[in-house]
Amino acid sequence: MKYLSILLLAWLPFARAGQDIYICKNAKINIYSSAPVEDIEANSTNVVSVYNATTGEIEFSVLIRTLHFEKALMEEHFNEDYMESDKYPKATFKGVMEQKPDLTKDGEYPVKVTGDFEVHGVKQTRTINGTVKVSGNTVTMTSEFMVKCADHHIVIPQVVFHNIAESIRIRVSATYAPYKAN
Repeated sequence: MKYLSILLLAWLPFARAGQDIYICKNAKINIYSSAPVEDIEANSTNVVSVYNATTGEIEFSVLIRTLHFEKALMEEHFNEDYMESDKYPKATFKGVMEQKPDLTKDGEYPVKVTGDFEVHGVKQTRTINGTVKVSGNTVTMTSEFMVKCADHHIVIPQVVFHNIAESIRIRVSATYAPYKAN
């Protein structure tokens, strides 16, 4: 909750009166590596996101240590050896939707979001495809995309090269609620 407060404090001063701000405190992220020797998967439901429906700006942030694996040893190696989670504690995406969906009409809307994706201290501009689904007052956003480890200076040692894929599949799902200032 402390992390959400920090994100909102950083975001909300830029929001102008009358803009529609939506928040998600428990977005889901799934990372998946398919390699010849084994498949590796981790999940987190501690992703926070803020969406400004007026400007199309969107931001996601996840603390790396909230990603959990089936095997504790995998999680330890992921945090200490590959992601260096103490040095690079979070991954973020800050972008703008190219076309804003109409949140007053139920339906599914394909979207493209261009922005800065930062992982392991390396920031890259990316365009990511996704879907916005509107059903009544519920707004859900989903996306699936690939990330190359090398693009973010994540080194995979030769000894485990057959255990970890060079590209990792990322799936994100967030259900938003309108932000109401207290």
